[in-house]
Amino acid sequence: MTKGRLEAFTDGVIAILITIMVLELHVPEGPHLSDLRPQVPTLLSYLLSFVFLAIYWNNHHHLMQVVERVDGAVLWANMHLLFWLSLIPWVTVWMGHNARQHAPVAVYGVVLLASGVAYLVLTRALLRLHAPDSRLALALGADWKGKLSALAYVVAVALAAVSTWVAFAVYVAVAIVWLVPDPRMSRVVAGVPAGPAD
Repeated sequence: MTKGRLEAFTDGVIAILITIMVLELHVPEGPHLSDLRPQVPTLLSYLLSFVFLAIYWNNHHHLMQVVERVDGAVLWANMHLLFWLSLIPWVTVWMGHNARQHAPVAVYGVVLLASGVAYLVLTRALLRLHAPDSRLALALGADWKGKLSALAYVVAVALAAVSTWVAFAVYVAVAIVWLVPDPRMSRVVAGVPAGPAD
């Protein structure tokens, strides 16, 4: 399989996951804005999960721009990532309907953590195929953002037992951090040489 087919398959799976999530949003029972109030937790869960799936799609797309080749291990690592991402619609609905219960909010964080670890496994499988000075290696760097995100998920999962809203706020903070594009990846994809700070 070429990297193009791998990317296209991943694009299709993520598009399906987003579609599945939106199908779980139900029409309010009445015609007034106040009828939306019971659905606010579900809408917030959907919004957060949509953002996370968009971040993974965006990062995967940029990753494939600097990848030169893939092998069987990379294909399985990518499927491992897609497995965890495929659970996001399920935990989104569970958390949305039980926003004040610690177990659904904690399990949501576990799925986010597992997705992050799976992405790390994918990048390591790719790095094994590329030279240490490859565009891929330059673009990924030390991946401090990924490592700190994993730590934040662990903290949020633990905090869910204390306050579900604090745990949710940590998930939102991680999403905001990832919404800011990584300048190293952007420069490498654009073909701009890395600076001394990189």
